[in-house]
Amino acid sequence: MTRRTDWAEYDAGSAGTDDGAYGAGSAHVPSGEGGARRRGGRRRRREGAEPFAEDGGATSSSRAEKGEPPRDPVEQARAICLRLLTGTPRTRKQLADALRKREIPDEAAEEVLSRFEEAGLINDSAFADAWVESRHHGRGLARRALARELRTKGVDSTLIDAAVSQLDSDQEEETARELVARKLRATRGLDRDKRLRRLAGMLARKGYPEGMALRVVRQALEQEGEDTEFLGDESF
Repeated sequence: MTRRTDWAEYDAGSAGTDDGAYGAGSAHVPSGEGGARRRGGRRRRREGAEPFAEDGGATSSSRAEKGEPPRDPVEQARAICLRLLTGTPRTRKQLADALRKREIPDEAAEEVLSRFEEAGLINDSAFADAWVESRHHGRGLARRALARELRTKGVDSTLIDAAVSQLDSDQEEETARELVARKLRATRGLDRDKRLRRLAGMLARKGYPEGMALRVVRQALEQEGEDTEFLGDESF
């Protein structure tokens, strides 16, 4: 005779497994002895797998519960860095912060970060160059805003200066004109002063110098027939 599945026993035995096994959203729940074996096999495989923290390192609590020695910190740091670098370039500081958060000893973190730098897996200079190229053409950010973003990512000031120097004033002004041209239509119907403040303020938030922003916006308004002769040079 087929043995009836004892659901109370199953529920107690599966406490701590994730809800995706046979949760409320499952289309079919196997029954009988064969189903119990399949469930048991799935639980055993799940229990045998070592859980990982969000940043790629195995959780220390799982090792302690198994009575295993702590994982070598250099090995752990290497695994964390490789996982974080997969598909997404990061600066040395970003990786160092992640290792510190995982309580990797400073000596082990420094050893791994230096090795990765020597191998070219960490390259803050290339990161800064790519960031400037992408954010200027994609978001229209000016040098001042780009430098600010790179500082928050821990890039050295010398590398920042070299990266933003790819853009000169002429390139910035051309991009500013393109940004104003795209936004100009949305300001039609507003009074002249409000249009000036709104458009110049948009450029200021993207890091453009105040003088350049006012000049570009005035020229755009003049081309639409606005009289800008008596517009002041006050800040926006």
